[in-house]
Amino acid sequence: MRLYRLAELTLPGLAVGFIAGVLAGGLAGFVGQPVGWALVTGLALGIPLALLGAGYTMLLVQNKVRLGGFAPAALYWLIAFPAARLLHEVLTSWILGGSPSLPPDPLGFLAYQGIVSAGFSIGFLWLHERVAPQYWQRISGRNPRAREVYLRYAEHARILFEAKERRKAMRDQVRAARRRGGRPETPARGADRPPARPGKATAVKKAASPTP
Repeated sequence: MRLYRLAELTLPGLAVGFIAGVLAGGLAGFVGQPVGWALVTGLALGIPLALLGAGYTMLLVQNKVRLGGFAPAALYWLIAFPAARLLHEVLTSWILGGSPSLPPDPLGFLAYQGIVSAGFSIGFLWLHERVAPQYWQRISGRNPRAREVYLRYAEHARILFEAKERRKAMRDQVRAARRRGGRPETPARGADRPPARPGKATAVKKAASPTP
């Protein structure tokens, strides 16, 4: 049951990756390719992308990558997307041509797919961030791990929202000071960050200070 619950958490990445492959197949059909060719393209790319998308979600669940971070997703797909495209080329040539074959210039092909992976990672992350938290919230009643991940997302979203509201409040204060003709106060560095807990040095300093 534990393995099933862990696999259940990866469905958002699995679905997003598969949708990306199916869209590629639909695009092939849209440009005039035969239906069978478009179907093979969609499945040959959608299945590897689905498995790799599930792998990214698993890393996220295991707290191996940062929530909502573009850099970890871009680094992951920099390796994963070219591998999926290479497998896609081999599978399509095998199914449609009768024998598996690599692209004419494998290194150049992988380099180009590495460049394309940046755009793919943006789309994947954007869709994943909108699908996964809602899905985890829905299954949190029967899956404790989903509840843990969803609470992490909720706390992350709360911190980002509060930081955004503080930046907005500081901008409003600056505009109000300018309208009054006064000199706006320069906000302290790190004012838009969540307040940190006082450390031991702060507590000792407060205790040692004389009481008026």
